[in-house]
Amino acid sequence: MKSILGLVQSAPCRLDIEFKDAEGRPYKKTAVVKGKNNETEELPLYTNKDSVVGEIRVTPMTTKKIEHQGIKVQLLGQIELASERGQFHEFVSLVRELAPPGDLANAKAFPFEFRNVEMQYDSYKGQQVRCRYLLRVTVTGKGMTPDSKKDFTFWVRNYEDVSEAAAPIKMEVGIEDCLHIEFEYDKARYHMKDVVVGRIHFLLVRIKLKHMDIEIRRRETVGAGSAAQNETATLATYEIMDGAPVRGESIPIRLYLSPYDLNPTYNQIHNKFSVRYYLNLVLVDEEDRRYFKQQEITLYRKDEEKAASPSTTSTAPPAL
Repeated sequence: MKSILGLVQSAPCRLDIEFKDAEGRPYKKTAVVKGKNNETEELPLYTNKDSVVGEIRVTPMTTKKIEHQGIKVQLLGQIELASERGQFHEFVSLVRELAPPGDLANAKAFPFEFRNVEMQYDSYKGQQVRCRYLLRVTVTGKGMTPDSKKDFTFWVRNYEDVSEAAAPIKMEVGIEDCLHIEFEYDKARYHMKDVVVGRIHFLLVRIKLKHMDIEIRRRETVGAGSAAQNETATLATYEIMDGAPVRGESIPIRLYLSPYDLNPTYNQIHNKFSVRYYLNLVLVDEEDRRYFKQQEITLYRKDEEKAASPSTTSTAPPAL
């Protein structure tokens, strides 16, 4: 996969990058990431302890030799909070020197390699925070412009092994002498392509309900304690009942998570932010009064390729 920067007036050189695999072939693993205005971009995709390998190409944009004081590439992991725009908290900082001071008359390629990189946090773009990884290429020297330093973003996703079966969640909630319901979800921990299965059982109904929804909510928390700031977004609303229930009625729930834009649950990432998910049960009566009951769930990313791969255990052929 190759990313090429367009020409910028007065730039002394153009910087290109090509990501490669361990065998030197073009890197094929990518992730489609949503950007501003729901636009998407395709970025190289890595996971924790992967090696990031590639080639930087520096092309002079004038007929004269470029004198420089060195060329380097940095691999950076950064967290940026919306409340501190432009201030980055680095949790990974690695550097490779590509060339010592000298001059450059023609285009030249510089290979680089960062082996077994510690990338324990996922890339994330939220309302209040973003966590990102990038390669920063810098050509230093007299006469160099800001365009002689360029960032190339890549994406990181980490995976968890398939969890063992968890106990179901059961709760009873209600309004005294008016409404008493019991709800049950099959578990509290789901992978991001999972299905939420459950039921709502009405034990007492003395108010006139007209419909019931279940919502998926995401809460970002930046900071801690009294300084914590929360931002909650409703990612999906799914109707599970239309009409008035009666005592003893049981309503099934079957909510597929795969259509929605979800991330795993994150807990105190670099002591800067957390992301949590909730299933929010919403009941609406005929006077449009709304009743809520919220249950936190944990989301994780399952390695679909690993889960789908057959056992590699081999059986030796019988002796002749």
